[in-house]
Amino acid sequence: PGWPRRIAAATAVLDRAERAGRDVALLATAPSAAGAAPQATLPMPVPELRPRLEALRPKPWPSDRAAAASALQDWKQGGAVVYLADGLTDGPDWERFAEALSAIGPLTELRAEDAPARLLLPPRTEADRLVARVAQAPRPVPDEVPVLAQSGDGRTLARVTAGFAAGAATAEAPIVLPPELRNRLARLVLEGPPTAGAVVLLDERWRRRPVGLLAGDATTAGTPLTGQLYYLKRALEPYAELREGDLKTLLSRELSVLILADHVVPDGPERDTLAQWVEKGGLLVRFAGPQTAEHPDSLLPVKLLAGDRQLGGALSWSQPAGLAPFLPTSPFAGLAVPAEVRVARQVLASPGAHLVDATWARLADGTPLVTQSPRGGGRVVLFHVTANADWSDLPLSGLFVDMLRRLVAMANGVASADEAGDTRLAPAELLDGFGQLTPPSAAAAALTAAELATTAASPRHPPGLYGPENGRRALNLSARMAVPEAAPTIAFAREEPIGGVAPERALAPWLLAAALALLAIDLLLSLRLRGLLRAATAAAALLMVMPAHAQDAEQGNIHPALATRLAYVVTGDDQVDGVSRAGLGGLSDYVNRRTAAALAEPAAVVPGQDDLSFYPLLYWPITPDAPTPSGTAITALNDYMAHGGIIVIDTRNGGSGEGFAAGADEALQRLGEGLAVPPLAPLTTAHVLARAFYLLQDFPGRYTGDTVWVQRDQDRSNDSVSPVIIGGNDWAAAWAVDATGRNPYATIPGGSRQRTLAYRFGVNLVMYALTGNYKGDQVHVPALLERLGQ
Repeated sequence: PGWPRRIAAATAVLDRAERAGRDVALLATAPSAAGAAPQATLPMPVPELRPRLEALRPKPWPSDRAAAASALQDWKQGGAVVYLADGLTDGPDWERFAEALSAIGPLTELRAEDAPARLLLPPRTEADRLVARVAQAPRPVPDEVPVLAQSGDGRTLARVTAGFAAGAATAEAPIVLPPELRNRLARLVLEGPPTAGAVVLLDERWRRRPVGLLAGDATTAGTPLTGQLYYLKRALEPYAELREGDLKTLLSRELSVLILADHVVPDGPERDTLAQWVEKGGLLVRFAGPQTAEHPDSLLPVKLLAGDRQLGGALSWSQPAGLAPFLPTSPFAGLAVPAEVRVARQVLASPGAHLVDATWARLADGTPLVTQSPRGGGRVVLFHVTANADWSDLPLSGLFVDMLRRLVAMANGVASADEAGDTRLAPAELLDGFGQLTPPSAAAAALTAAELATTAASPRHPPGLYGPENGRRALNLSARMAVPEAAPTIAFAREEPIGGVAPERALAPWLLAAALALLAIDLLLSLRLRGLLRAATAAAALLMVMPAHAQDAEQGNIHPALATRLAYVVTGDDQVDGVSRAGLGGLSDYVNRRTAAALAEPAAVVPGQDDLSFYPLLYWPITPDAPTPSGTAITALNDYMAHGGIIVIDTRNGGSGEGFAAGADEALQRLGEGLAVPPLAPLTTAHVLARAFYLLQDFPGRYTGDTVWVQRDQDRSNDSVSPVIIGGNDWAAAWAVDATGRNPYATIPGGSRQRTLAYRFGVNLVMYALTGNYKGDQVHVPALLERLGQ
């Protein structure tokens, strides 16, 4: 999870080596995407190695300590070793790997200060919930981690917290959702920095619901209007995979739901097999009838009274009964109860204290209509009426369909029979090291469902989704990995925290300044000895007065109205303000080199104190603990936007950087309460900002993937220019340039290509701020269409 800090630490190590004039080699411990075992590069000058380091990405499969140890043992050139440790053993080859590191030469181990490495395990399914499971290297103090349950479009449907006891390696958290929402789940994600180990994909095994049907009288089961399975088939065919046969045949295949329509299961091997199937997670739905009333078996949710209750019978009522509204705790809660549904006959449950909790639906007189009881990981449900219209009008209503759909949605999904065969499942979408789904690589190979159930993630079979659209199967990284185990510090190694590796500071400018100062002192002493000091002082004063204005211009102290420059809002956080200053400085230099614009050094402004009208673009990074702006500051910002100014608000925690600035989104809501922000819409390629200078499809910064928001409706009074642009891609960090002319912050995950696109988006921002909606004029349409190839 600390990838940016690791790259920054490795870059600092290269800076040290470059100052010392030493060659460097690089060894990554994970196999390459092509499956090649870890192998050290040849020693090379630092400038040649930097692109290799920048191109490194986390891999979505385990490291290979054995191969890395072999590569180290083959190293014959000696030298100092710097090991960027992840704090984990990664299997039984750790000791051999540690010995190989120590054998080369002086060893420095850079230890991560991040949160403990965690692994999200595939969830356990229960009758009415999923149980999220998380593993981490045991810690001596209690800990907790939030788990997000997300749909296929990325929306979070539930957030639960798994709590680790002191010294515990695993933790669990139940995810309880309505059936409709549970079937929409596509992935579970650990809240925080995204990694492949923090994602579990949920495939069709969690969503497919094969349903078996079995009637007491198989000869008339499908008879139109009167058959025991007729209405069940019509209700379920559009929504589930239906299977028919005898009990042995149905249970020989994987099922989610088994529906028995007035079918009695006597004691014996067949009943034992059915009971085992339920306890393993199956949902058994039973409908009453004459046979069930006369010969109830032991696999029922409640004990039944002898016989049945019907009009004209010993337990009769004066007229058919209607249905009572469903209780909030029932899975049928929210379904409308039709007034025309009447029950003329039913089997009665034996009264008892447990009957209230076992009842999911009841009649208007309070007698149960649907009862249930959990059995192990599964559940038994009983409708106290028949599955046809002999005893009630329920099968004739739309409520019957809705109740069955709710029940089927509660069941555990299983793989279909086809998926258990030898059909090869081609890779469809694969996870990268940051836990994002990407198109499959050329090296990824297909596998069968049987192989998928036993295959560990590797370059040949990366974690992700395999198979056709309607039959995807998930291969998860954590499915074949052991619980993380903390690695001890390597013996005799010098230990440093990764965050403590400071970049080298160039001393040459300071030494040159000292040499010039000594030269000036020597010159003054020489003039004094010769009696010429007073004349030289007067001449120097005259020279200093004449170009005073030019010196001020050189130093950037000219009035803001005399130069065009970008500005950033001072947050009070020195680190964040430094990034803003370096970022806008780097962007200004890029704009000056690539366009006809001439931007001066960026300015730091405090809304409410400084006049904002001199600056066409204002960059405002949001910090979680930023103080709420004063009324004067809010007024100044609103006035700035109302008169043509553009504010770029950056939360710095979007897309691939989610979790890196936790709390910034909440801070934005608090800081923006008084701002006159217009209705917003996502920035698309149709917007002028996407073509103000470069034609852009994406708008990344240091991170990518976050939605960028602009004004939804055009405002002709302001040339249809959006007064506010909101995103979380940390653009200033991508634009930033340090004193040596380098980019100090890694762009994740796209590297140099992503940084180029970030600069181009910055150029478009500047052009948009300087020229307004100019590129939206119709005169540019033919040229743009030609460029787009339309």
